[in-house]
Amino acid sequence: MNRRVFDAHLHIIDPSFPLVPNRGYLPGAFTVEDYLRIVRPLGVAAGAVVSGSFQAFDQGYLLSALERLGPTFVGVTQLPASIPDAEILRLDGKGVKAVRFNLRRGGSESADRLESFARRVHDLAGWHAELYVDSRELGGLQGALMRLPAVSIDHLGLSQAGFAALLRLAEKGVRVKATGFGRVDFPVGEALRALHAANPHALLFGTDLPSTRSPQPFEPRDIELLVDALGEKAAEMALWRNAAEFYRLSRDAD
Repeated sequence: MNRRVFDAHLHIIDPSFPLVPNRGYLPGAFTVEDYLRIVRPLGVAAGAVVSGSFQAFDQGYLLSALERLGPTFVGVTQLPASIPDAEILRLDGKGVKAVRFNLRRGGSESADRLESFARRVHDLAGWHAELYVDSRELGGLQGALMRLPAVSIDHLGLSQAGFAALLRLAEKGVRVKATGFGRVDFPVGEALRALHAANPHALLFGTDLPSTRSPQPFEPRDIELLVDALGEKAAEMALWRNAAEFYRLSRDAD
């Protein structure tokens, strides 16, 4: 069956732009061309390019990638809270739609600025906040996350130990990225069904390409795993509709 996919989590790694070692790690190149070669057969028609820890606050690679990928792709960037309003609005005009807090690996603004900075970018440009965080840490963040107007959590929260907290947040409207299946320590299909039951709008599928540091990189069968777990109707929401709405993709593209 032909499916339309919004890839809600992908990385572009262009070595012509600055890369910052993260705990001694530097990824190999993964260009726009590399990405498109893999996803064209999968029905990917839109997506979100996400800044990694190794890209820190560099915007050059992101704006270049968005220009080359086209108007159905948006950016999720990392910024310091000291950034001027004018720069946030400039990035918004280039297709950036969210700010990322990489609490697991660093390279982003810190957790103590999460609520104030996330509110600021939402009020100014309508952006949401995205968190790379182990779900075991959600207890200390729950109050702040519940007060934010829009937020998502990467990679199904990573840990079984914190999954109940993730489910509670999903019930209250927090989005959860169905990404990084090789990073988690629990059965993915069961988690997908539980999150969809908690909130049908929560799940946002992403390839996580090129799956840097993942014990098991993305494979096309991950899409079939999601479809098998949810059924076609619910899978369509996770594969396209939820992300298209969350990232405010234009109705012309939708």
